[in-house]
Amino acid sequence: MKNLADLSMEHSLFSGEAVGEICVLTFKEMPLLHVTELESKEALFDYLELVSCRDNVKALLIKSAPVKMERNEYIEFYQKKIASGADRLPYERMFNAINQFILKLAGLNKMVIHVDRGNVILLYMNISLACDYRIVADNTVYQNPNIELGVVPTGGSIFFLSKLLGSVITSRMLLSGEDVTAVQAQELGIVDKVVPLEDLDQLALETARSYARLPSDYCLGIKKLLSFNNELSDYLDYENKLFRKLTRPC
Repeated sequence: MKNLADLSMEHSLFSGEAVGEICVLTFKEMPLLHVTELESKEALFDYLELVSCRDNVKALLIKSAPVKMERNEYIEFYQKKIASGADRLPYERMFNAINQFILKLAGLNKMVIHVDRGNVILLYMNISLACDYRIVADNTVYQNPNIELGVVPTGGSIFFLSKLLGSVITSRMLLSGEDVTAVQAQELGIVDKVVPLEDLDQLALETARSYARLPSDYCLGIKKLLSFNNELSDYLDYENKLFRKLTRPC
């Protein structure tokens, strides 16, 4: 059995540590442009690979950054960097890297629990939707800046939401452009548990431990069967093509 000490890591983008049979990955900044930096992307993906190779790690707990880009910031970012006619290649790489991260989470051979709080744009919500269990603070609000920008959501929003909610409710939610509160998200099935902000970290760790106590083969078997014939990769490829087509100047 390999030592869990090598799971301790400090990086400008995230930190990692082992807490018993749980690996805790905490983002310091949400991966947006950072994932276009080869070193940051490799560090994050290498860490996930390290976690996947540890038989004594039963679950991965991912904590979203406490401060992240919100709706108005994303709109400003998009309008300045993407819609302005500037070099688009770094931003296409950014979306591709986030897609790769989402695919790695969805296919990870560990149960993955995602923790979030505050205002969360669709692009970040997709990271949680690729996980097996979602627990959020009661101050969480999901925001859709894409409708104001007039661009399709990227990162698998429609793929995940239609699978969870069905096409009718997904369409209604995305076309309304309205914010979704934590309680509404739980009622819809987007999140599994809503807790007081001050209890979030403790209850998230308890949730991860409850998964760690289950037989690994049993959990992973269910996870694989739920994703059987799951064409997320094909969907993300098509989503990227559609995004490029709709956003490139004539």
